[in-house]
Amino acid sequence: MPLLKIENISYSVMVKEENKKQFDILKNVSFEVEAGEIVGICGESGGGKSTLARVIAGLIKPDSGKIILNSEAIVRKSSPIQILFQNHGETLHPFRKVQTIIDEALKINGVEKNNLENEREAVLTSVGFPKVIYQRRGFELSGGEQQRAALARLLAVKPLLLILDEPFSAQDVESQLNFVKLFKKLNKEFNLTMICISHDLRILRNLANRVIILKDGEIVETGITSEVFNNPKKDYTKFLLSAEALNLTYDELQISSNQ
Repeated sequence: MPLLKIENISYSVMVKEENKKQFDILKNVSFEVEAGEIVGICGESGGGKSTLARVIAGLIKPDSGKIILNSEAIVRKSSPIQILFQNHGETLHPFRKVQTIIDEALKINGVEKNNLENEREAVLTSVGFPKVIYQRRGFELSGGEQQRAALARLLAVKPLLLILDEPFSAQDVESQLNFVKLFKKLNKEFNLTMICISHDLRILRNLANRVIILKDGEIVETGITSEVFNNPKKDYTKFLLSAEALNLTYDELQISSNQ
């Protein structure tokens, strides 16, 4: 039995600038995630990746379809699914101390007062957050420290599923590699199931067990990461891989291929 089942999820918005025309962002998206997996979802910007992440996390309600976690349909916002946003400010309050933020999350998860210190140190140590800066506030941290603190905040409530929404954007190569190692470590040590939303195929090669290729709100290809990237079956996947090699967008690649 899969940990997560996504069944025929659709989501649309009305565009006022175009006389309230309906714009379909997600179109009958279905897939499953097994416990302990790291599943990558990739595609170009505007393809529906981040919207799908928010739908799965319960932050926005789909027009139709079901999200089933551990065989139970998710009907409330509060669920054992947590999401690490590209903007850490959505998870980490800039004016609150890291220790306070983590303690509050631990209390929500039922940790008793006399166990707070040990649990706090355990969760912050697991993400490589230095003890000497526990008392710093969010705005006093570097970008990498903010991301580790935000990640610790999510892990403190012991989620069954962690969604990573473009976690490697605006990072240098060394930082990206460090976070790939960290996510793989957390996956292995805690059997933490993850969905990683990213447009960076090179990152997903090293992180994800399986990948889902999303284009214009629809799944065009899915499978074992190495198989999909080494032997893509769909044109869009081939275009993405070519664009990665040439550092072009999909539209730019289409233009160049037609000349």
